[in-house]
Amino acid sequence: MRSKEFPHTPLERIAKKASNKRISKLAVKALRNFILENAEDKGREIAALARHAGRRTVMKSDVVFVTKKHSE
Repeated sequence: MRSKEFPHTPLERIAKKASNKRISKLAVKALRNFILENAEDKGREIAALARHAGRRTVMKSDVVFVTKKHSE
């Protein structure tokens, strides 16, 4: 993935708010890579669910189903 697709600054802000600590640039990059990899995996799963249902459009219910299935 291109690095411009998901900027580091918002992640750095979120990490600082969550931990109230300093965070290194390498840690932000690692967090970004982790989030993007998981988002791609979930996106594929969500799209497959929509295709299985005979739809070309991903619905909110597809996203909710996949995210809840993995959180339980």
